[in-house]
Amino acid sequence: LPEKILAEYQADQPNSELGQILTTARRLQNAVDRVVVLGIGGSYMGARALMEACCDPYFNELSRGERGSRPRMYFEGNNVDNDASQGLLKLLGGGRLAEKVEDRWAIVVISKSGTTLETAVAFRQYLAALKQSVGGDVGKLAQLVAPVTGTSGKLFNLVKALGCPDIFRVPDGVGGRFSVLSAVGLLPAAILGLNVVALLEGAAAMNEHFRTAPPGENAVLDYVGVGHLLEDKRDATIRVLNVWSKALESVGLWYDQLLAESVGKDGLGATPLTTVNTRDLHSRAQQHQQGRPDKLFTNLIVDSWRCDPLAVGHSDLDQDSLNDLAGKTLPDIMSAAIQGTNEAYHSDGRPTADLHLPQVNEFYLGQLFQMLMLATVVEGRLIGVNPYGQPGVEFYKTNMNRILGRR
Repeated sequence: LPEKILAEYQADQPNSELGQILTTARRLQNAVDRVVVLGIGGSYMGARALMEACCDPYFNELSRGERGSRPRMYFEGNNVDNDASQGLLKLLGGGRLAEKVEDRWAIVVISKSGTTLETAVAFRQYLAALKQSVGGDVGKLAQLVAPVTGTSGKLFNLVKALGCPDIFRVPDGVGGRFSVLSAVGLLPAAILGLNVVALLEGAAAMNEHFRTAPPGENAVLDYVGVGHLLEDKRDATIRVLNVWSKALESVGLWYDQLLAESVGKDGLGATPLTTVNTRDLHSRAQQHQQGRPDKLFTNLIVDSWRCDPLAVGHSDLDQDSLNDLAGKTLPDIMSAAIQGTNEAYHSDGRPTADLHLPQVNEFYLGQLFQMLMLATVVEGRLIGVNPYGQPGVEFYKTNMNRILGRR
């Protein structure tokens, strides 16, 4: 898929899918100051992971100028939390008329079928508020809704009736959790001003590596092999992804969903868990080091930070006894924490592996996303389960609709 999208873009930039995504992104950047992404599961988790990894940590708090005129972004339609949704609607103006760009907002709604209740309900509610914000002008309303959906279904029919000028599709054969490198993830990323071409190029580079590198040098096969062998030989049925950067927490949560829904079937499949270190060492380290020996720990380590290293610094008030560390930086302390944690886990026989991200940018994230998706499919084939589909989730949806009295 990444190579296909790139090839089409290189052959005919204006008319390619990626070209149209970039055009829509620029239109919305110029028109609004906030964008609400409505979706659940893989329909929003990849976009959120990209935002948190690649944007400023406090992106939504910056002024429009500091954001380079890129809209603030919020995520809803992923729950039925009354207070959270009311809070966001209030932030968006509570339905009052939006007369200047700083008050205007738009919706990106993502659902392949349009039948997922959480997203469908949110779209109805937020669409009503957006309509109020444009004074009931249906033409303006349609311009501020960017859907990503299938080529048929309830959402497709709704946005066609609304008259949305741009309708992007979820590719056939690509489920939500594998969709981050399609319009599902690319459109929100482009609205944020991220380099989506580099993202796809990173994924394409990982595809080539997967095709050509032999076992022992193949990141995908080696990752799967280590996890499978430890599960088979050491009963390590819990996979803990230790991300050593707050910016990567949502990447870990995206991977949790990917692995859980793809291989958690037929009584099989490891249980994924993401922790953020050093933060979660103060709540999980005791259990992980000396609790049940049923875990494989994979450290996701950032080798080069975007910002200049922040030193501890010297102080005349040394009651905290930190002057002996005055010349050390936060990256120095992080490196010591990683090494110290690995040594502690090793001393208690806790299997640990390292994954290095040279730096957090679109190219390397493209590599990482593609590597983890390839690895998940390979593992599904290895243990004999279909990595696609989600029968357990379908049972939940059916039961919820029955209880609500819906057919």
